Amino acid sequence: MSTFGGYMPEFPDIRVDYFRQIPGRTSPLACFLSHVHNDHLVGLDNDRVKLPFVYCSAATKEILVRLEKRRDRLNLAQGILEKEKRTYKHLKNVLKPIPLETPTLIELAPKNEVRVTLFDANHCTGAVMFLFERENTAVLYTGDIRSEPWFVNNLTRNPFLIEYTSGMNTLDCIYLDTSNIGPMEFPTKAEGLKELIGKVKKYPPNTKFHFAAWTFGYEEVWATLSRTLDSQIHVDKYKIKLYESLRQEGSNGQLHFLAPEGPVLAGCVVGNSPKQGCLTTDKSVRIHSCEKGMGCSLYEEEDVVLIRLIISRLPSGVEVEEIGIGGGWGDLVPRHEVAMDFDDVKELLETVFAETEEPIVEDIRRMLLAELSSTAGAISLDGIPSVGDQISLKDLGESLLRKLAHKSSVVLDEKGLSTSQDDLLKVITFPYSRHSSYPELRHLVEIFKPKDVYPCTVNEENWYEGT
Repeated sequence: MSTFGGYMPEFPDIRVDYFRQIPGRTSPLACFLSHVHNDHLVGLDNDRVKLPFVYCSAATKEILVRLEKRRDRLNLAQGILEKEKRTYKHLKNVLKPIPLETPTLIELAPKNEVRVTLFDANHCTGAVMFLFERENTAVLYTGDIRSEPWFVNNLTRNPFLIEYTSGMNTLDCIYLDTSNIGPMEFPTKAEGLKELIGKVKKYPPNTKFHFAAWTFGYEEVWATLSRTLDSQIHVDKYKIKLYESLRQEGSNGQLHFLAPEGPVLAGCVVGNSPKQGCLTTDKSVRIHSCEKGMGCSLYEEEDVVLIRLIISRLPSGVEVEEIGIGGGWGDLVPRHEVAMDFDDVKELLETVFAETEEPIVEDIRRMLLAELSSTAGAISLDGIPSVGDQISLKDLGESLLRKLAHKSSVVLDEKGLSTSQDDLLKVITFPYSRHSSYPELRHLVEIFKPKDVYPCTVNEENWYEGT
């Protein structure tokens, strides 16, 4: 999750993705919001604080003012609340959308201006990067970003960035999403979707699937599943309303969309004929991405194939889950974790696994480092039997071995040892990361060659400058 405090010394009069007062700093003259995940909204829920204008993409504005906390959604569904309780509705007149790839001059005060340009961040609906420029100063704030090779290559030819990617000018700093800095490469989103398509096609045509899209950023997965299985996707009314906000009717009666994925998700009109989007409230469809507790009977059925996300696999095939990286729809699904740091990992490997075969030790080391690099110092205990409030390194080590063995057995099944229809897996996994891998971050920084890089997602206790 983001640890960025909102302040950039190159542009001290503005704040980005942090909206609380900073001790010792004057109040900002303008604020900027990259996207709607929780860790970038700090301070925005306080309706008693008067904020300056908050600039963002049009899609981010429409989604944000409709967000509700999970507790309030459940209370509404159960009749405890009589009407929706929108957390950020008080920001409707404060949020000011800026179109993407349109350099915009913003007057902060007389003779005090900043030029800002928004670029898609390849992260979730409405997510953007900000290029801030003033005279001889320029910084790029990435927000949360997935800098896949195709994405970085497109930046090199963007007319509003080419002077910085060609070496004509140099960025003073890149404020970089460093959610993943472990020694691991990630499959591209396209490779992950290709794997998913191949897996779901193996199932009988009457199979029902549930995809746990626990936050924003998996819109392409929905579109892929819907097309592959020729089915709409059941979601709760709340999600439908969020994505329908991307479809707006102009004064001439024509529909326009605030994000490229708007038509495929929320539907459109071709000629005079309305076309349904891939999301629906119809519970009879094959694919579900609905939230538990919202009244769908699918959660009571046994023959449902679960589709779950990972971010990558180790060379042995052991899967690495996305742990503790930014939220989105209010309250995340609870996760069980144990606090650890790099010294704890070293002690664990040297003591508990001193006599364990080296390939297994290396797999565990990679798994632990990958999780630590994407969290604020915590290791997931999901998939490990309940151990209470305390766990020793010895017990943790034994549990990790069981978890590693379980994941390895799943990998063997997926490689083809279970081939009959009766042995089709009840849980499908596929790699799909919304954040960049370390090699992808290096590629992004390399094309700009900035004077400095500021990490926006760090464990401050374990961060070292050479990373």
